[in-house]
Amino acid sequence: MQQINETIYNNVTMKKLSFLTLILLLVFACGNKETKNNDNAGADKADLSGAGATFPQPFYNIIFKDYTSKTGNNVTYGGIGSGGGIRSLKDKTVDFGASDAYLSETELSEMEAEVLHIPTCMGAVVLSYNLKDVKDLKLTGELVADIFLGKITKWDDSRIKEINPGLNLPNKTITPVYRSDGSGTTFVFTDYLTKVSPEWEKSMGAGKSLKWKAGIAAKGNPGVAGSVAQTDGSIGYIGSEYALSLDIPIALLQNSAGNFVEPSAANISAAANIELPSDMRTMVTNSPEASAYPISCFTWIIVYKEQAYNKRSEAQANVLSDFLNYVISPDAQNVAANIHYAPLPEKALENAKNIVSQLTYNNESIKK
Repeated sequence: MQQINETIYNNVTMKKLSFLTLILLLVFACGNKETKNNDNAGADKADLSGAGATFPQPFYNIIFKDYTSKTGNNVTYGGIGSGGGIRSLKDKTVDFGASDAYLSETELSEMEAEVLHIPTCMGAVVLSYNLKDVKDLKLTGELVADIFLGKITKWDDSRIKEINPGLNLPNKTITPVYRSDGSGTTFVFTDYLTKVSPEWEKSMGAGKSLKWKAGIAAKGNPGVAGSVAQTDGSIGYIGSEYALSLDIPIALLQNSAGNFVEPSAANISAAANIELPSDMRTMVTNSPEASAYPISCFTWIIVYKEQAYNKRSEAQANVLSDFLNYVISPDAQNVAANIHYAPLPEKALENAKNIVSQLTYNNESIKK
């Protein structure tokens, strides 16, 4: 009888132990699952806002959404033009500004603190035109300057016909279309014209906003693209993405080597095969490279170097650093290559990473 009781006791005990073991295993498994599903639970969380250039906006719309999907940190962006983006950063109403023109020494001195320029991709300012049945139009920098100066007013002008012998150019009035808002695209375009036209350099110069001598105004790259598409005989300068998305013809432009080239990704990147400064404040228009598209440019996100300002939290600073590193990551740069922009060349990418690493919070490096 005693042996039977001991057997029963042992069986019950083993069942209890087995049940307890099962419970512990379940708890351990759930704990592991919870840990696995919350790998980013300790990551910083903050929303970011930016404003500025419309030129890179199609690129930004995609990669900013991708970043939000990957991290849960929302990034909003307003395409209000480069001038508006710089003003917003200066007023500290956004986390970052975006511009197709780097800040001049005078503009830097007007900011309350040191700012950094992070190149995000390369692009091109193209000359789009609206002429029925006219394809592969060729233009030189001097011709473009004289068109926007109001000196060349007809499409069948002898100077245009001379370099386009195979085209049937109409006796039609040329309507130049330019930006009405302060624009980095305008700065890039006019910077190029100052390098190829002495008259333009003397009478107009380069800038985000000019007093134009001929044509009609439109707001933003979308506005100029839309006006060109709707106005017979027009020509306007816009970001290549907008021209390509609307299927508007683009002129082949003569570069400094004398070659007529299109704004392909390879030709845009070739423009940056020059000595680049460590702060990346440089223009690559009218590049000496034989295959370079002559109105190529970088576009920048601009931020304050010291992030402990205006009651900003350390989490905001950390997220901004993480966000900027994503923008120059292979994933984001691959997007640029697929939507009519050009990814940053190797040297530019190296400089961009070094610039992001300079961000500080309370004078301490942001480790991201």
